[in-house]
Amino acid sequence: MSMRFLPTVPRLRLIVFLASGVFIFDQLTKLMAKWYLAPRHSIALIGNFLRLTYVENPGMAFGITIGNRMLFNLLSIAALGIILFYIFKMHRDGWLSVAFAVILGGALGNLFDRLVRGRVIDFIDVDFFDLHFAGKDFWFIHLPPYSMERWPVFNLADIAVSTGMIIIVLYSFLTPRPAPDQDYAVGEDT
Repeated sequence: MSMRFLPTVPRLRLIVFLASGVFIFDQLTKLMAKWYLAPRHSIALIGNFLRLTYVENPGMAFGITIGNRMLFNLLSIAALGIILFYIFKMHRDGWLSVAFAVILGGALGNLFDRLVRGRVIDFIDVDFFDLHFAGKDFWFIHLPPYSMERWPVFNLADIAVSTGMIIIVLYSFLTPRPAPDQDYAVGEDT
């Protein structure tokens, strides 16, 4: 591995600080939720809009269940490897380093829950907006009707992963593309 591929020490410190900070804060809040919240009992913070509700989620985001947990855990570990690859590949860009660091911290938080507890602790219960889909047929694919009156309960690790993904999407749309290198112009002999 060439030295150009490695992040500088200050950048590496930032990545480690952010990822471990997200992981530790996520685990502390999950412990507090486990200690102070009764299962399936809600505490209203801002009326019905924001509540604390303790839920143990055996699946993944939005309560999607997984048939083979071992395979899912192996895929999660592989995803962590991909995140680490991108951290090292994109280390020169501050925003991408931040994005991948918070994604790494959140992914580690939920993976730790699945490996140690067998399920992920969720406790943030927000009523954003309702989703309703009447169903639709596209050629040979049938999308069934779907309705969600209240968003699924989530945790800080989920927020970190979502925030990191939003940063990456915004970065990809808002960052100007560099001009192509003149050495690789079309039709030019090398």
